[in-house]
Amino acid sequence: MKFSSMRYLTKEGFKNVWVNRLMTFASIGVLVACMVLIGLALLVSFNIDLALGNLEKQNVVMVFFNDKNSVIYADENPVSADKLTDDMYLVHNEQEAMAVIAEIEKIENVENNVEYISKEKALEVLKVSVLAGKEQYFEFLDEEGGNPLSDGAKVTLSSMENFEETVDKIAAVKGVDSIQSQAELANTINSIKKGVSVAGTWIIGILLFISLLIVSNTIRVTMYNRKLQISIMKAVGATDAFIRIPFVVEGIIIGIISALLSECLVYFCYRVALDTIMGTLGTSQVVPFGEAAWLLLGIFAAIGVLAGVFGSVIMIGKYLRREGSEFSAL
Repeated sequence: MKFSSMRYLTKEGFKNVWVNRLMTFASIGVLVACMVLIGLALLVSFNIDLALGNLEKQNVVMVFFNDKNSVIYADENPVSADKLTDDMYLVHNEQEAMAVIAEIEKIENVENNVEYISKEKALEVLKVSVLAGKEQYFEFLDEEGGNPLSDGAKVTLSSMENFEETVDKIAAVKGVDSIQSQAELANTINSIKKGVSVAGTWIIGILLFISLLIVSNTIRVTMYNRKLQISIMKAVGATDAFIRIPFVVEGIIIGIISALLSECLVYFCYRVALDTIMGTLGTSQVVPFGEAAWLLLGIFAAIGVLAGVFGSVIMIGKYLRREGSEFSAL
């Protein structure tokens, strides 16, 4: 197609937008409403992911090593101190504990920042968190051999999706005696993630369908308003592609205008919501709009353009096929 023809058809598309401005404004209004809902749903999803990510970081696994204390104070089959032998426990010192940690860090889904917690440090934490104000009653714990705790490590997992499988692999490492974890919290996080993902997919899918339907109806109205002009163009030998292009341009224009307006409205709504949330809850753990702005604009533009193109192609194609006999008669 020649450049001059393309320029003419593009101008016709812009002209159609203005000539049918009432329907165009109505279509833009509905499209904007759909896009704003999609944008807000995405921002809510981003913030939920951020909150769940913070929970995941806090949901650490405490690993305790198999050492002298773990044998003496075992819940099942404890061994008295005078019957201990060197082969009854594995981890004797920090060096051997670090070797166990190195094996744990090799496990998939384990962050490479496993923190070694000595039994002395664990006792200090226990005094501060549990025995605060009653330290004088537990001074015997500071004596040599009085600390019943075992050396251990704080393990952070990369993801909660394979939580139980990862915990089982950690438990199987030689030198690990026991593990304390919050499996219920991990399962809850996974359930929320799946629920949000499914709900978000359905919401976006429904709104996309509505957007396509609105643009299609706009093109249909424009098409019937230009029925005589289309008939004349067909009569003089215009191709279907030549007839379609102005409608496609019209649909794209409607989509782009809707995308720009939606970006502005989403920013305003999100800003108001953030001010309210931060003022009420006093939290700053939210996704800044700037981090999602370009992504949202790209999504809005893609939705608008695709809805405009597909809506135009589908409706004009259907019309040309059904009304071909009428064009011939005219």
